[in-house]
Formats: sequence, structure tokens, C-alpha cells
Amino acid sequence: MATRLYVQEVAVRDGFQIEPAFVPTAKKIALIDELSACGLAKIEVTAFVSPKAVPNLRDAEEVMRGIRRAPGVIYSALVPNVRGAQRALDGGVDEINLVMSASESHNRANVNRSTEESLNGFGEVMQAVQGRDVAVNGSLSTSFGCPFEGAVPTERVLRFVERYLEFGMDGVTLADTTGMAHPGQVRELTHAVLARFPGIDLTLHFHNTRGMGLANVLAGLEAGALRFDASLGGLGGCPFAPGATGNICTEDLVHMLHAMGYVTGVDLDRLLRAARKLPDIVAHEVPGQVAKAGKITDLHPLPATARKESAQS
Repeated sequence: MATRLYVQEVAVRDGFQIEPAFVPTAKKIALIDELSACGLAKIEVTAFVSPKAVPNLRDAEEVMRGIRRAPGVIYSALVPNVRGAQRALDGGVDEINLVMSASESHNRANVNRSTEESLNGFGEVMQAVQGRDVAVNGSLSTSFGCPFEGAVPTERVLRFVERYLEFGMDGVTLADTTGMAHPGQVRELTHAVLARFPGIDLTLHFHNTRGMGLANVLAGLEAGALRFDASLGGLGGCPFAPGATGNICTEDLVHMLHAMGYVTGVDLDRLLRAARKLPDIVAHEVPGQVAKAGKITDLHPLPATARKESAQS
């Protein structure tokens, strides 16, 4: 039996938050509704953050309340604090996503807090959502490297994962926010986490900054990971990571996994139709490749000149 993998879409949060132009609310909702029909396991819809900090997501409530919910899809939102968590709960999210960095310097650059201060804030959020019908995922940015400090020790990542689980979080995401991961490192860290915390609901989140995004997915698969974040069209990028580019591309990821015989539950043709609309939505080209080149199973008619030569021989 083919292995079942889970593809989780982040473009409408991770991608849209740093677009140069605001994507209108109605277009966000329409795209999310299309993605909901594609069979994705999870969609990170938005972030309940300060509109001053992230003006492109100032319509978080309208988007979360305006989408159509598809059975089986988890609708998630990033929250920075208790106030954000309450806004997300009021909007009816299935899951809240808490984020901090594994490296001290990147955490300060990103949220202007020490890692310990971020963890204390997570404790407050966990208390606030206790007893509510909502899951909590903890993301750990720069798990595979920091642009200011370099390599992040494996034991440091493991300690933070342990803290997340002690809080009672339902899942953990290891994020290569800065695109510094390479396959050998991904294999080693993923194996270390799964060995230390068997049964953990682990997601891997890769950026393609240095062209190793899909190779890193394969390394994660080899080590036992089953869940992967990806962004339609390859949108995204961390504003606090010098030179960072977008996330791995959802349709490219699904295309690769299907070609290799994995089961994702995603309708690739429908996903490609959504991806091909994306350049009009964001008013620029996007990095995704399969939407431009077509699937490897898309065959083409023989050129007329070749048919004539074949007939004459």
C-alpha cells in the first residue's frame, strides 16, 4: 500500500503577508475556497496579528468568516499572543499556530522577544485556549540554520520541541525559514526528533532559497516525516532572512510525490488550475514550474515534420 502523505497549504498566509500589493479580501476568500476543494490536508488561512505589523493580513476576521469550510480540511491561523488567539477563536479556526525561532537572534529580529519570553507567551496562550475545541501547533523557525548565528545545534531544537510538547501542543513544525537546510541535515534532524519523540505529529516547512527545497522533502521522507507545508506557486519568504525566497511550491511538491507513487489525497489537476490563476491575483509571475511546463504525463502530438519523415522511411 502506498504511503499516505499530508500536504498543508500556506500561501494565503505565508505568501500573501509579504506581497508588495494587498490582495483584496474577496480574492483571498475565492482562492481559499478553490484550495479547499483540492483535497489539501490543512490550509493556513491568515494570521491574527497587528494590522500595523502585517497590513496585508488586516482582513483576517473577514477572510476566516467568509470562507466555505470543506469536510476534512483543517483551517489554521498564526497567532502571536493571547489577544490574537482570542480573535482566532472568535473566527472559528480549527487550529492556532504559534511561532518562535530556534535561534535567539532571529527571534529578536522577528518578534522582538527572547526565546524564553516567547515561550512564556505560549504558556499564556495555552492557558487561554484550555478547554476550547481548537488544536495548537507549535512552529520552530530557523530549526535548520540562522542567518545571523549559523548552525543551530540539534539538542537546542530538541529542547524546544520538548517544551512545546510539555505545554500540550498537538503538533510541531520544524521550519527552514531561511532556506539554509540541506538533505543530510534534514535527514539527521528529522530522525533525531522522531526518535526522541515517537508518535509526534511532525510537519516540515521548507523554503527553496538555495534550490534544495524538494530534495529536503525527500530527505525528510526517508527519515519518516509525513506532513509538509508548501505554498501555491512558491510564494512566500521571511522578511527577516536576508536573501530569502519563497516556500517550496505546492503543485510542484504534489506532482513529484504523485510521480513517485505517494498518496496525498490532492487533486493535482484542480490544484494546477488554481495555481495558474495566481499570477493574475498577485500581479506578477510566480516561481512554480509544473503550472508552466505541465505534468510529466502530459504528452504532446508529434510535430508535422516528424510525421512526414516517419511516413517516408
